[in-house]
Amino acid sequence: MTRNTSPVYEARYGWDPKTMRIVVVSALFTAALLLPGMPLYMRILGLPLFGGGGLFMAFVAMSRKIAFRVDETGVLLGGSPARYKATTAHVPWNDITGVVLWRRPTGVASLLYVGVARREGAPALPGDGPKARAVLGVLTPVPPDVAISSRAVSGWRLDKDRLNAAVAYFAPDSFTQDEL
Repeated sequence: MTRNTSPVYEARYGWDPKTMRIVVVSALFTAALLLPGMPLYMRILGLPLFGGGGLFMAFVAMSRKIAFRVDETGVLLGGSPARYKATTAHVPWNDITGVVLWRRPTGVASLLYVGVARREGAPALPGDGPKARAVLGVLTPVPPDVAISSRAVSGWRLDKDRLNAAVAYFAPDSFTQDEL
C-alpha cells in the first residue's frame, strides 16, 4: 500500500468507529422492536428513532462527502450531512490567521473540533449571525468566530500529521497554527 504523498489534506465522511457503533446499536434495537409481542407504542416510537437514525448514519458514511479539506486555495469546511450544500463553507488563506483544534465537553467525554481563526472583517460563513454567536459564546470554550468556522471530528477521521503537513505547505508565512 502506498501512502498518499500529496500535500493536500482531505478527510471524508465514512465508517469511523463511532459511526459503526451507532449503526450496529441502532440495528440491534430495531431488530428487538420487531420481535413478536413488542408493544405497539414502543414500535411506533422506536422504529423511526433507531431505524431512521441508523439509516441516516449509514447514509452519511456511504456518502463519502468531504468533511474537511486543506489545499492551495484555503480550507473547505464540509457541511452538516443533513444540509451539506447549505452548510459547506470555503475559507481562503488570506482570511485565515490560524488553524485550531479544540474540544467541547459532552458530559463524561469531549468532542474534538478542527477549524480556522479568521481575520477581522472576513465574510460571514453559513450559520453566522447574532443569535448563533450568542449561543456559541456560552456553549463553547473558543470565541464564537472560531466555533462558527469549525467542524466536529465526527463521522470522519482526523490525521493530525497530514493536516500539519498541508497547513505548513500551503499557509502563508505570516500564518500561525494554534494547538496543532
